[in-house]
Amino acid sequence: MAKIAFILLCHKDPDAIINQATRLTAVGDCMSIHFDASANPEHYQKIRDALADNPNVTFARKRVRCGWGEWSLVQATLNAVEAALDDFPRATHFYMVSGDCMAIKSAEYTHKFLDSSDVDYIESFDYFESDWIKTGMKEERLIYRHFFNERTQKRRFYTSFNLQKKLGLTREIPHDVQVMIGSQWWCLRRRTVEWIVEFARKRKDVMRFFRTTWIPDETFFQTLVRHLVPEGEIRSRTPTFLMFTDYGMPVTFYDDHYDLLLSQDFLFARKISPEARELKRRLGDLYAAKGVTFQISNEGRSLFKFLTGRGRIGQRFAPRFWEAESSLGRDRELLIIVSKKWHVGKRLLQKVAEVTGLPAIEYLFDEESCPMPDLGGIETRMGKRTRHRRALMRMLFDYHDTNRLVVCMDPNNLDLLQDFFSDRSTTRLLEVHCDFTDDYLLGHAKRVGLAGDNTPRDAIDRLLPTIRSDVAFESEQIRDAGFSELYRISETASVEENTVPLSRFLSISEDHAKEIAGRSHLFAD
Repeated sequence: MAKIAFILLCHKDPDAIINQATRLTAVGDCMSIHFDASANPEHYQKIRDALADNPNVTFARKRVRCGWGEWSLVQATLNAVEAALDDFPRATHFYMVSGDCMAIKSAEYTHKFLDSSDVDYIESFDYFESDWIKTGMKEERLIYRHFFNERTQKRRFYTSFNLQKKLGLTREIPHDVQVMIGSQWWCLRRRTVEWIVEFARKRKDVMRFFRTTWIPDETFFQTLVRHLVPEGEIRSRTPTFLMFTDYGMPVTFYDDHYDLLLSQDFLFARKISPEARELKRRLGDLYAAKGVTFQISNEGRSLFKFLTGRGRIGQRFAPRFWEAESSLGRDRELLIIVSKKWHVGKRLLQKVAEVTGLPAIEYLFDEESCPMPDLGGIETRMGKRTRHRRALMRMLFDYHDTNRLVVCMDPNNLDLLQDFFSDRSTTRLLEVHCDFTDDYLLGHAKRVGLAGDNTPRDAIDRLLPTIRSDVAFESEQIRDAGFSELYRISETASVEENTVPLSRFLSISEDHAKEIAGRSHLFAD
């Protein structure tokens, strides 16, 4: 059965460290602690005294002063790992945690999870090919030598960097090593950790290289694991649940996140607020519990993105240059059907195409699988379609050899609607108003990843009013946008009432419009 040696790097809050070590070792697991050499020595002594009689706790033989983004974090980890290897010969897995991490599953569940597959859990993506780094330095982290801390010695850091750049003082990456990147929160098997320690002793050239890279805790272990371990024995994921805000800061969890955390497909979570005393108590009790069943729904990240995104609705100050220089064409008409119920929008679109003969494209900015003609690659990914939306539309007009085109869009694409209405072409918008039952909204939440089959009922009850309000808000935004040609049909209106706006939207006779509005089961779920 799995026996975990937790590798804990910490620098503050001795009481929390003592409690964490006591909880995690009470069920037979172990812990190796590295306490920052630059932190309060009284705090370190307090931790040592409190845990002196715990045989499942050890300490790094040598402590180093740690700084964010420095090699010191990797060295501290290696020091703690070596102590764990020496003192816990029966440990099968080595799990990296911080002082604000806590288990979100029971020890029983965690051990069974690790026993189920003989693999290492560590994010490991190609450094240059992946988009793991969103902003800031990328290649520069590796090809230049970084001797100073960017946060505490900013002037020296950038002076050294700019001087090397000016003089062309780049260096080669070790030729036989493919640099990888990922989260520093990993769980590795004993054999893997032993291989890493042995590699570090033999390959002084690789160690010299990583000692002067920037933020090596995101690349060192990730690279070595991929170098030493067969690909089939690596799960490129972190077993620790963590999220980041739009500003790159870790999301902090509080007392009311208990149910959310338990439903995620992870073993630990980071980071737990120091003030979340009730959450810490409940999670601490959970780790020692037996026979607990966990319903995994795993909607945490998508739910966070949805809820926080609602408060960040804004408009760009100006169009991108490639948008300003492109146009669909002055003589062209883009007809946009907006419906939150995609199946209703698609039915209406199909009938419009059947009656009018106009080329029709479904939710091209919302569904990756939307049928599209070959347009040279611009149609292949959602990001490309959205980024080059005018160019895409212009190519669709050309492909179908038409000046009139009908498409479907979700009402949350307000920025796209505004962009198309600002074009020199003629743009018309038909909003399809539908009634939304709780069952439909729940299905919608599942389709977009805000809920799952195992999401707790109380979480669903809190979520549904928010989604309903969000749908109404999107409709209000469209009305408030001041679009010049906005038409509206409704599920509650009669066929005759819907005929007039359809006729004006499509510039067709009312007889033809009535044929479209009268499509059987148009609004059926």
